[in-house]
Amino acid sequence: MRKVQVRATLLALLLPLLLNATHILHENILKPQASKMIEEMGSELWEKTGVRAYLIATNEVFPERYNLVEYTKKYESNMSKPYVLFIFAPYAIITIESGQKGRVGIIASSDEVKKLYDYDKVRDAAIEIVAVKDNNSDEDKHNIGVVQAYSVLADQIAASKGAKMTTTLPDETSFVINILKILVYSGSMFVFWIFLFRPLIKRIRDGK
Repeated sequence: MRKVQVRATLLALLLPLLLNATHILHENILKPQASKMIEEMGSELWEKTGVRAYLIATNEVFPERYNLVEYTKKYESNMSKPYVLFIFAPYAIITIESGQKGRVGIIASSDEVKKLYDYDKVRDAAIEIVAVKDNNSDEDKHNIGVVQAYSVLADQIAASKGAKMTTTLPDETSFVINILKILVYSGSMFVFWIFLFRPLIKRIRDGK
């Protein structure tokens, strides 16, 4: 009985730390491989710069002019400063009249953190993937877009802090993305990239 009580006490003490350990605050569109890559990049970024990059990737259909800042306030207790919050909402309504959907938001905990990255470049990294016209599913494009944009965000913050990331997508990724824009690719390409092509490039880059 005493052992059970001790375990319960330890769990109660550690649970807040475990909850704060994740960089994905909310998601219902990511595949396990994409989530794993986000967590790897987020952990490395925090270890090297002290800045946390959180993610919300949601399929919620936000109405036109929906206030993303107000929406994220419910997650404030799960975030530690300094931080930047990347929001990817592909089904959010831009305007009812046009029928266009998809919003990207980047919220920094301070003006100092905001200076560490280029909002437009991070946003475009996601939009360029999603906008590709091909036979790939929306789910696959959303996953690739989120990982690509988060990688750009992490690289920029790290560079501003004088650090270099090793878990982000390498510079060669831009070449791969251009190829994917031309060719019709399938969801299996994402799995191929994660488990074969990405590790191979990383080993070559590290001289192994």
